[in-house]
Amino acid sequence: MRNDPASLAAAVLARVGGPANVTSVAHCMTRLRLGVADPAAVDGEGLRGLPGVLGVVADGESSLQVVLGPGVVVEVTAAVRIQVDEVTATAATAGAAAVRTRVGEGTADVPIQVGESTAAVQPQAGEPPVGAADRVREQLRQRNATPFKAALRHVAAVFVPLIPALIGCGILAGINGLLVNAGRLPGLTPALAAVASAFMALITVFVGYNTAKEFGGTPVLGGAVAAVIVYPGVAKVTAFGVHLAPGQGGVLGALAAALLATRVEKWCRGRVPGALDVLLTPTVTVLVSGLVTLYGLMYVAGVVASAIGTAANWLLATTGALAGLVLGGLFLPLVMLGLHQALIPIHTTLIEQQGYTVLLPLLAMAGAGQVGAALAVYARLRHDTSLCTTIRSALPAGLLGVGEPLIYGVSLPLGRPFVTACAGGAAGGAFIGFFAMLGDKVGATAIGPSGWALFPLLAGNRGPGMTAAVYGGGLLTGYAVGFAATYFFGLPRGSRVAASA
Repeated sequence: MRNDPASLAAAVLARVGGPANVTSVAHCMTRLRLGVADPAAVDGEGLRGLPGVLGVVADGESSLQVVLGPGVVVEVTAAVRIQVDEVTATAATAGAAAVRTRVGEGTADVPIQVGESTAAVQPQAGEPPVGAADRVREQLRQRNATPFKAALRHVAAVFVPLIPALIGCGILAGINGLLVNAGRLPGLTPALAAVASAFMALITVFVGYNTAKEFGGTPVLGGAVAAVIVYPGVAKVTAFGVHLAPGQGGVLGALAAALLATRVEKWCRGRVPGALDVLLTPTVTVLVSGLVTLYGLMYVAGVVASAIGTAANWLLATTGALAGLVLGGLFLPLVMLGLHQALIPIHTTLIEQQGYTVLLPLLAMAGAGQVGAALAVYARLRHDTSLCTTIRSALPAGLLGVGEPLIYGVSLPLGRPFVTACAGGAAGGAFIGFFAMLGDKVGATAIGPSGWALFPLLAGNRGPGMTAAVYGGGLLTGYAVGFAATYFFGLPRGSRVAASA
């Protein structure tokens, strides 16, 4: 039975320290992403035990990811936002009323901001003692406050909101390609091509907008500077002795351009008089960032983007089987830790350059290994009613490439099946990589879906039939190896008791 989104949202908030402890709310395809003011107030075990919560991933010193699954996450995120906004509005009203001074007593009531600890505003005599919670919080901060993790969070915030459009446009592009190849509906295919391609033609603008928004700049200024990259008139500009090409540098150039625009904007706002800010700051921001983008960033980002495409093609052409084995085998741990978001800019760059990313089908094999492992667990532990119920409910999502339900509900709690699922993913990746070495490249025109849901997005250099056959063969290989490895090696004696505990 499906959980009521509002009830699940309330239960989640109760276990993350209440709505007042939440500083930000966002979501991706399967995960609710929350920023929290006080990490020590989060009840991780209680959160994991909620019906409907598939897993919890720590994502830095003051944020976490609650795995809910596709579809559900959108509804629960909306409910969480409503409840957090209600508390924020109530706190703001109460805080305004509390700002008063008691004449003759010499004391004042100071309103506490949302998410602020009461201990932080209470006056203390002398040096305040450092409690155990403070020490734990500081340890968490030091362990998670790394530049790499911070960069991953920023990357996710920039690119994850673009995934729905990438999926929709990618599917339409695939349908249009089939119609063109079959010679059907010639009056409709130009319109479909326009609808499917328009977003990719302007994706740099969206990347620039999101980048400025994420790093504290004015979003529209980030989008305006990134728009320079795709403007047709840049073909008349010469940089480093060559004419620029519209779109050169792609999303990487847009990311760099918007970052620069944000820095320039912040520099201006600290120096320009308030009366002139509305005129000078946007002008200087667009002018300086636009010129640097044209005469430097576009060229450099273009070189980097070309290197990514060359490296991906070389990797598959020369070490395809090995590359597939490594990528398919390691992707489940990356998903579990939330580190797979770092690959989004690479996928997007390949789609811009070649029309598809050759890496996604390899990585999608991890889900196949997971499905095979789950089926083996079901076969071996079919008398464990609770576990089998979990597998039956999670398998449809797993077949469509959503692996978190099976990761957090089945393989990871059992231990060994997680490893054998990775083995299945490695085998499937090696299968597709082997055919890449033979010259049969398999790619995806969009990112997000995998498993059977990736078939409408497949593209390659040998036609749709061969592309689908290679990808399907990889899925079957992942299923088979994941099943066999788990059935024979992933479940030692006594595992039925452990699974039921």
